[in-house]
Amino acid sequence: MFGIVRPCSHRLGESLKTQWMAHLCGLCLALRGDHGQFARVVTNYDGLIISVLTEAQAERVTAGGWRRTAGPCPLRGMRTASVAQGEGARLAAAVSLVLASAKVRDHVADGDGVLARRPVAAPARRVADSWGRAGERGGAAVGFDTAVLVDAVDRQVGIEALAGPGTPLLTVTEPTETATAAAFAHTAVLAGRPANAVPLAEAGRLFGRLAHLLDAVEDQAADAAAGAWNPLTATHTPLAEARRLADDALHGIRLALRDVEFEEGRLAHLLLAHELGRSVDRAFGTQSCGHTHGPRDADAPEGAFGPPTGPYAPRNPADPNAPHAPGNPYGNPYGEPPRPQKRGFLAGCAVAIGLCCTCKVCCADEFEGPWSRKKREGLCNDCGDCGDCGSCDCSCCDCCDGCSCCECCACDCSC
Repeated sequence: MFGIVRPCSHRLGESLKTQWMAHLCGLCLALRGDHGQFARVVTNYDGLIISVLTEAQAERVTAGGWRRTAGPCPLRGMRTASVAQGEGARLAAAVSLVLASAKVRDHVADGDGVLARRPVAAPARRVADSWGRAGERGGAAVGFDTAVLVDAVDRQVGIEALAGPGTPLLTVTEPTETATAAAFAHTAVLAGRPANAVPLAEAGRLFGRLAHLLDAVEDQAADAAAGAWNPLTATHTPLAEARRLADDALHGIRLALRDVEFEEGRLAHLLLAHELGRSVDRAFGTQSCGHTHGPRDADAPEGAFGPPTGPYAPRNPADPNAPHAPGNPYGNPYGEPPRPQKRGFLAGCAVAIGLCCTCKVCCADEFEGPWSRKKREGLCNDCGDCGDCGSCDCSCCDCCDGCSCCECCACDCSC
């Protein structure tokens, strides 16, 4: 699965983790129910935010109709569970299909991996066209015109073709911003709260900007190696400027959420006001959910995603004690092992199906992403007890005044 908002279960707590899983399973089942088994491969973490926002705004009197009990599933250890249903999950499914369709067509156009071969590219185009039509039907069923998404995708291609040094980065991210703004705003319509449409559109616009920026940051090195187009490289935007734009977008999302009237917005708030900030830190390598305790170097990046410290820290190649330094009798004479390349679309789909059928997505401590080949945590992986506020980001008062962090997440902010 893919997406920029990947919360860690130890921070959600039992109640919010159950809610989050309900929306994730609800999106997966909505894809299967409306569009067939194969459509489930487009299940993603960011799409379920649409379902979360819709339910968070719904009146409690009608909210019971947004859940149902699903049968046993291998991804839940053959257990039944309460899952999200209704218009929120169906809107999330429609948006996911349209955007996945655009992503596949983009991979085909770029000739990524096996999609460079005509016998593979042809069926991939048919799958993309099928998903696009299915997403259009699904959107129409809940009153959402997916034409705004398709138009954004088409404009993105033209903008990227014209972008070059000096092109403002926000010009490149605009189509994505427009698409996510429309999807976020429609959750207010489905929940019967039209007054929320404007602030949610603003939150969605900035969320789309962040998604585009973080994807560009995480893929820049791989795109450079493969000779693929990357917005940061094409526009000569330094990482410092990309980080500034990401921080501004994150702050704007938090401000927009203050103007949204929620019935039960704890999960939506945690995902968009807190976990999204951790996604930014993770993409830029500044901190992450490492669950480490005790003193650490003040200048060192936090968490598991920063460079290793101690005897395993990267060293200057000229250092004779470095593991792979020339002349080191214990060094690796063949140099660093090559990093695995990303899988193509169809190969990734095959691996994704295997991960689902073997329950690794849910139950494994760690598994390899089917397309990116990056290390991912299993959905039900128990990260362990935080133990103290040293491993929790208790900056609630800094990120949003009066957010009542202790009421919206499992972190004990009593420090």
